[in-house]
Amino acid sequence: MSTSFSATAPARRAFLAGLAIATLGAIFFSAKAIVAKLIYRYGVDAVTLIAFRMLFSLPFFAAIALWQARTAEPLTRAELARIVLLGLVGYYLSSFLDFLGLQYISAGLERLILFLTPSFVLLISFFFLKKKVSRLEWLALLISYGGTVLVFLHDVQVGGGGNLTLGGALVLGSAISYAIYLLMSGQLVRKVGTLRLVAYAMCVSSAACVLQFFLLRPAAMLVQPAEVYGLSLVNAVFCTVLPVYLTMLGVEKIGAGSASQAGMVGPVSTLFLGALVLGEPITAIQLGGTALVLGGMYLLSRKKV
Repeated sequence: MSTSFSATAPARRAFLAGLAIATLGAIFFSAKAIVAKLIYRYGVDAVTLIAFRMLFSLPFFAAIALWQARTAEPLTRAELARIVLLGLVGYYLSSFLDFLGLQYISAGLERLILFLTPSFVLLISFFFLKKKVSRLEWLALLISYGGTVLVFLHDVQVGGGGNLTLGGALVLGSAISYAIYLLMSGQLVRKVGTLRLVAYAMCVSSAACVLQFFLLRPAAMLVQPAEVYGLSLVNAVFCTVLPVYLTMLGVEKIGAGSASQAGMVGPVSTLFLGALVLGEPITAIQLGGTALVLGGMYLLSRKKV
């Protein structure tokens, strides 16, 4: 065994582990579109849906935040201000625009639009942060985009909802805000720490979502069927708390750019979850697009570290 191989093997394993963590987070996070579609069947709107999501998530994040506040070093005012901004731009604005858009378009199309997030991360990194983007990363992105375009064309042909333009624009805004969140978190996570950064930012986001609900909706709308509470709990634990920490851990291990590209598996997982849970058909075109997306993910896994 050569010395160079011995030196790079641990780094390769660490990168692949980080990639796997980010990918798993993307799968859980993508499932929120399926859960949201199930909740909408009970006449719940986006403002109420996201309020329930964050109300059920808040105890988890608040407990971690209190623990971190007692054990970790104090943060500067500048760091606290950036965390507040992170919570508002990332999970408050991104989630609200996403769930609002889901009222008008299909879960599959929502995932495809959010798939633009890696391109925004790369472009912002390249043009504004002056970071180098490797040819392999661009190639992986282009191949995966090819698969996404195939599925997108199929979705457009069969119809994506009553108001495709409005819904698409809202979800596109969600993708842009989430790309900004990933970049901002990538700069903060190594200094603040994964647990503390996520807990603080999500507490800010939860407070904003709950405040928004009471400003826009009567408190009586908190009374919903038991099924809405159950689905909201699933949305909170498995589609919010768990993927948030997995994604942030992925960002810490492999960087914002690679972690966002791991989200390429999102449209694929939503495709099969939609078929399993919502009964949406899977066509040959969608399977072809899936193959291209997975091919792009494989190229990304070959990135030099």
